[in-house]
Amino acid sequence: MLPLEVLILFLKGALMGAADVVPGVSGGTIAFITGIYERLLNSLKKLGPASLKILFREGVAACWRHIDGTFLVTVFGGVLSSVFTMARVITYSLSAWPIQVWSFFFGLVLISAVLILRKVSHWSLSRIAALVAGVGMAVFIGHATPGMHAQPEWYSFLWAGALAICAMILPGISGSFILLLLGFYAPVLQAVTRFDFGILFVFSSGCVLGLLLFSHVLSWLLSYYRQTTLAFLVGLMLGAIEKIWPWKQTLAWKLADNGVQIPVQQVNVMPWQYESLTGQSPEFVMAIALMMVAIIAVSVFEWCGRSKIQTD
Repeated sequence: MLPLEVLILFLKGALMGAADVVPGVSGGTIAFITGIYERLLNSLKKLGPASLKILFREGVAACWRHIDGTFLVTVFGGVLSSVFTMARVITYSLSAWPIQVWSFFFGLVLISAVLILRKVSHWSLSRIAALVAGVGMAVFIGHATPGMHAQPEWYSFLWAGALAICAMILPGISGSFILLLLGFYAPVLQAVTRFDFGILFVFSSGCVLGLLLFSHVLSWLLSYYRQTTLAFLVGLMLGAIEKIWPWKQTLAWKLADNGVQIPVQQVNVMPWQYESLTGQSPEFVMAIALMMVAIIAVSVFEWCGRSKIQTD
């Protein structure tokens, strides 16, 4: 592979990483638009027992060629470099401008759900049931899992990583959205910005586990039950909307290890109630503007993806 090809692949991976850090924007969509999605999926599917057999029988070089190792390492190198950079930006932004950031995320998730909903055709009873089940599961998980700022137990990062990585490789579904739904978005960002290698190792192990196990299951579901699976995924996104509502009143706080107070119990309030309840400006105009920016951005990505299909 020529140095210029490596650089281009690295930059494409960096774009994927930047997208994966933002809820509502899918790294899989970026991979699709930039023309590396099928190659990436094929390389990931080759990771497993078959590649180990080649490793022991034919050696490292043969195994490396089998899994398209240079491609994978280059792309994921770009992803990781971008994730570490973007995590710091978003962590600071969430602290400095929470309403504005959550408004942007709200718009991202809302338009993503609408666009995927349009892909579901012929609404049968089973697909409606899948949609309702997705909404119900999202609402249940949203209330049963830690809050936005709570710190989950270290071992729970394993299954969070396994679930998030499956979403990250699907066009239209955001891995960060899954982390947000599960209550792991802020903790994972903090682990990245603080270089908490213990948590990152557990989370990364979960990602590897998810790639080896769940990615094949998801691929099978999308091949044989695509419409029903999409309906369920849309339900998840719609059910999680209330969790990323920008205007919240904090009812309970706790003291973190670093001495900073963090909210542990919050309720959604309407923008016109926010100022009287919290004493802070609802930033309504800016919030709506950022929602619209998010909606337009995702719509443009979707249009680019459709254009690529038509030209291929």
